[in-house]
Amino acid sequence: MNEVVGRDDLLLLTLDTLRYDVAVELAAAGRLPNLAAHLPGGTWERRHAPGNFTYASHQAMFAGFLPTPASPGPHPRLFAARFAGSETTAERTFVFDTPDLVSGLAARGYRTVCVGGVGFFNKQGALGDVLPGLFQESHWEPEFSVASPTSFEDQVTRAEKAVAELPRQQRLFLFVNASALHQPNWFHLPGATRETGDSRDTHAAALEYVDRHVGRLFAAMSSRRRCFAIVCSDHGTAYGDDGYTGHRLGHDCVWTVPYSHFFLEPTA
Repeated sequence: MNEVVGRDDLLLLTLDTLRYDVAVELAAAGRLPNLAAHLPGGTWERRHAPGNFTYASHQAMFAGFLPTPASPGPHPRLFAARFAGSETTAERTFVFDTPDLVSGLAARGYRTVCVGGVGFFNKQGALGDVLPGLFQESHWEPEFSVASPTSFEDQVTRAEKAVAELPRQQRLFLFVNASALHQPNWFHLPGATRETGDSRDTHAAALEYVDRHVGRLFAAMSSRRRCFAIVCSDHGTAYGDDGYTGHRLGHDCVWTVPYSHFFLEPTA
């Protein structure tokens, strides 16, 4: 990462609330053609989330604690704050001297841009200001929220504009929090209604919706130079699993998340 940082643009796309099992099933069934085309081997990596709801997980990720491989470690990290005694900071880890990765990349000359999604990024109160406040530039509109059936395509349009507005020589760290998987998501499944509500099937339909538009995001981020992309979930969610519903709880379907990182080669 010490070679990547300063040379390539960076993308962190969190598919908020995406379950690992649903992501794996859809990729295996050929239902995620645009995402699977970039996943190494066409498959997701199984990892453990650093938190069981959006705020906690993103605070950890922005401190350098991305989802951890679901196997015994220690596992060297891509990014880490300088911290005495860290057992996961390795020779290839990009080490920053600021409290968080966002300001660490800004200190290396990156323009840091946030396109928010769920309520913790809505900038409508003190709590909703914390995470987007880490960035030099942040965007949130009601059209990006969990209640919008067009949330991800509208977020991608905002991201495309942010890329287009930058001088070509300016390095970019773009963060996008995709809200489409989060409840309510019933409107992504044809025939579903508000009364029938959300389910594992509507969750899967929301992921297919994201896949239909993610190619535009990847194209924008590779339009100027090579981009290192991280695509992952921040936590999963329960749909009646062992009697549980939702997240901010300790069930395996919440702690286990899909993860991948890869390069997007320049298209121009």
